[in-house]
Amino acid sequence: MASPSRPSKKPVHNQHNGVGQLRIIGGEWRSRRLSFPDVPGLRPTPDRVRETLFNWLAPYVPGAKVLDLFAGSGALFLEALSRGAAMGQALDASNLAVSRLREHLGTLRCTVGQVQTADALRYLETQPASRFDLVFLDPPFHQNLLPAACALLEERDWLADDAWVYTESETAPSTLGLPANWRLHREQKSGQVYYALWQRMAEIAG
Repeated sequence: MASPSRPSKKPVHNQHNGVGQLRIIGGEWRSRRLSFPDVPGLRPTPDRVRETLFNWLAPYVPGAKVLDLFAGSGALFLEALSRGAAMGQALDASNLAVSRLREHLGTLRCTVGQVQTADALRYLETQPASRFDLVFLDPPFHQNLLPAACALLEERDWLADDAWVYTESETAPSTLGLPANWRLHREQKSGQVYYALWQRMAEIAG
């Protein structure tokens, strides 16, 4: 995503003068408020959905290795690190979004999170794989990025045996055609967005 030269025509969550605000809900940085830039396609996961997701994931976040392929505002990435993830890797195609997220890690004195500007699909295809316990997939909609990212995660061995994968999509989870060994654990819909949590089942990975 290119850095915008003017405010987006579509408002983002809690936007003020081209800048949005997010709140970390739980963990070490609970209630900290951080800003994120107005980048086209950036769609922060709402507080209510994020709280529900991390309630689902509560037993699995502490000590986890976390990958956020379309980090955007960094809301999910920062929430996981706040709640005790052992390390995190975040990617985004926007230099502006990555720069702001790096600033937040510095402000929070976080030394276990890494952020870089990258195309997520190319990264999964070309970089040496490291197996992650928890992956967040919240890509820009209507670009067919989600099925491709999921296939690469599975095919290129980026996932721990019993990894958890969170997806946001514009269509129902049952229509996504994700890897056959991913079990749909929980799902919900808010407005036009579907939120789903999947668990990888290593014994049927084939």
